[in-house]
Amino acid sequence: QVQLVESGGGLVQAGGSLRLSCVASGNIFSINAMGWYRQAPGKQRELVATITSGGTTNYADSVKGRFTISRGNAKKTVYLQMNSLKPEDTADYYCNADLRTSGAARVSIYWGQGTQVTVSS
Repeated sequence: QVQLVESGGGLVQAGGSLRLSCVASGNIFSINAMGWYRQAPGKQRELVATITSGGTTNYADSVKGRFTISRGNAKKTVYLQMNSLKPEDTADYYCNADLRTSGAARVSIYWGQGTQVTVSS
């Protein structure tokens, strides 16, 4: 059983900051990468940022220079520091992880439950 538990969402004014957290737990053998996606009302889910176990990061063009993704020391936690927030950032944010539950298992994708971020103008 694998769980991804998110926290840190809320309401903030444009120009403000929020920090999202996601903790992975359960039967985890190894984690290849973790990331954040978001889905605004009426739109498709889109990539925000990803980070590999080696520290390689990838960002959507719309958030470069404003958002920073990082991993905790145990590498089962991922953070998303969001600065200079815009109303266009309003969405449900989802944590995900590419991981193996055993040495014999293939890499599978797991998702958190989502946390809502609302940016007011």
